[in-house]
Amino acid sequence: MRRGVVVLMRALLWLALVLTVVPAQAAEPVSFKVGEASPANTFLAIWMAEDAGFYQAQGLKLEIVPMVGGRESGPELKAGNIQLMHIGMSSVVRANLAGGNLRTIGSLSNVIRQTMFTAPGIKSAADLKGGTVGISSTGSESDSATTLALRRLGLTRQDVVIKEIGVDRFAPVREGKVAATMLGEPSRSQAFAAGLNPIVDLYAEHIPWLFSGLTVDRTYLNGHRDVLTRFMKATIEGNYLAISDARRAKAVLAKELKLRDPKIIDLSYANFKAETPPNAEIDRRGAENILAAVAPANASHRLDDYIDMSISDGLRAEGFIRAMQRKYPTR
Repeated sequence: MRRGVVVLMRALLWLALVLTVVPAQAAEPVSFKVGEASPANTFLAIWMAEDAGFYQAQGLKLEIVPMVGGRESGPELKAGNIQLMHIGMSSVVRANLAGGNLRTIGSLSNVIRQTMFTAPGIKSAADLKGGTVGISSTGSESDSATTLALRRLGLTRQDVVIKEIGVDRFAPVREGKVAATMLGEPSRSQAFAAGLNPIVDLYAEHIPWLFSGLTVDRTYLNGHRDVLTRFMKATIEGNYLAISDARRAKAVLAKELKLRDPKIIDLSYANFKAETPPNAEIDRRGAENILAAVAPANASHRLDDYIDMSISDGLRAEGFIRAMQRKYPTR
């Protein structure tokens, strides 16, 4: 009798283990699409996390969707065609002004990382006046940064022709198809190597700016907080891995950006390592600067209408950030 009870107890224990383990193993990963506004080194944390399998470990099936940027982010997020957009807060301000309800929940760059380069033969503001300045798309960070750069030159947007030319802007300015454009890494280093004129270097000014945000629709945020928390955990770990393993990070950077020149790869990685916020946390000063520069008088000037730091706060409170710091100690 006693032996029968023992057998029964073992059977029940085995059944309990099956019921708790098998569903977790059999669960389908959650589809998670990320809009990529512009291939750049600011995306390295996401590429690293995908390469290392961190999203898969968090139960996510990541898909990177190439997009133009500024003007597409609001409608695509609202429609659910993507779950998150890698975009600066300038786009969030404009999207919300147009009726959107976006929130930036994290950041992969809290300073402007672009320089305005001019085409061969254009050396001064006087040469630039009346010329065409290329941007990726209306509402993008290249658009906002262009306005700031023109101010440094004593010019306004009315003094030039602003033209959308897409994310690949190095070739057009080098070939003289546009008079000037803003470039970030790796195109910035390529432009220096090609001898183009850096007429305004905003990166050198180190201006606080929510330059590369992780942005979602507020409705999705409210209904899928757990999914977004898992995405943030994987992305932050991707950041830490990239910072701690330079060799692997450079290999991923070269692959994703199709880079072959070791010097350009080194410069792009050095820029990433110097400027990426390891914990993907938002610098409120950068968000405030964008509101001051971009938001018109009829727009809300409350930061909470554009950013949501609750997931970052939760990760810090639960000890996740401390765990990452222990796992990837600074060398």
